[in-house]
Amino acid sequence: MSFSVGQPYHYVDAVIRSRVSTPDSQFPTANFHGFAVTTQGEPVRDAPCPYHNISEDSDRTQPQDSRMTRSDLTFVRHSQLMLMAVLTAATVSAAENPFVGEWKLSQSKSKLTDQMKVAKLDDNRYAFDFAGDGHGETIVIDGTDQPGNSGTTLAVTLEGPNAWRVVRKKDGRKLLSAAWTLSADGQTLTDNYTNIPSSGSPTTTKYVYSRHGTGSGFAGTWVTTNMAVDFDLVLQFRPYEGDGLSILDSASKLTRNVKLDGKDYPNAGENASILTTSSLRRLDALTLELTDKRSDAKIFDTQEMKLSQDLKTLTVTQRITGRVVPSILVFERQ
Repeated sequence: MSFSVGQPYHYVDAVIRSRVSTPDSQFPTANFHGFAVTTQGEPVRDAPCPYHNISEDSDRTQPQDSRMTRSDLTFVRHSQLMLMAVLTAATVSAAENPFVGEWKLSQSKSKLTDQMKVAKLDDNRYAFDFAGDGHGETIVIDGTDQPGNSGTTLAVTLEGPNAWRVVRKKDGRKLLSAAWTLSADGQTLTDNYTNIPSSGSPTTTKYVYSRHGTGSGFAGTWVTTNMAVDFDLVLQFRPYEGDGLSILDSASKLTRNVKLDGKDYPNAGENASILTTSSLRRLDALTLELTDKRSDAKIFDTQEMKLSQDLKTLTVTQRITGRVVPSILVFERQ
């Protein structure tokens, strides 16, 4: 998880955000509710059921190929009770982990938000925080390529009183180009965003942001709730060390092996160097809270994961640090 989806202006999070991620990889399905319990040993021939036909003289010596001694019956009873205990414990464990299984994102039921902040530092210099989480870039509005986050360059050009052009490059190759237009009342920012892949044709999407709080011109906090949910995402929940869970995320390519104790555990996978640790705690029988941290030990997001009463739907409410509106992701059990 993190399956934060927003403008890929913020290149650090681009590998996490689905807008620039590749289709999810396929993970092997875990089968937690299916158990195969076998016993081995030579069968006892002509042995009576240990719960029936036990007479007072059942301890008398009998030929070993036809009758069981009292000690034999005690051993059989003990073995069967142990087997029942194993099955009962397995059933209880499964019942305590209703999250276990495969979950696929429902695009039509999910709602994504994005937030960016623009701060005016002086007449021609601005700070851009495209993720809304405090990781900003300071740029002079003169149309030149200037150092940005994660080895990229960022250029912003003034094209009119209420129009800016934003361009990001990586190693000289253009990644995106966006035309920003401010409404006459200064309360709406329209972003015609063009994603430019390394292969294939560019695609343009129109986003409409509303001002949140105060500000003038392009400076301020901008929020949109009309982000397109046009990607696939699969989550795998597997049992991990007792009541813990192993969570595999096809978007971020992270594997989180966490116990339900609220403590930080190291993540594994392609992007574990970005979101390095996660913690998990239970809020109630059907609700968990996941917290992700960056490499600087600061919280990136918290995700409330809630199951429906019929255990068929998983709703994830993701709150990214610094953002005012959460994203709602709805998954269906496969």
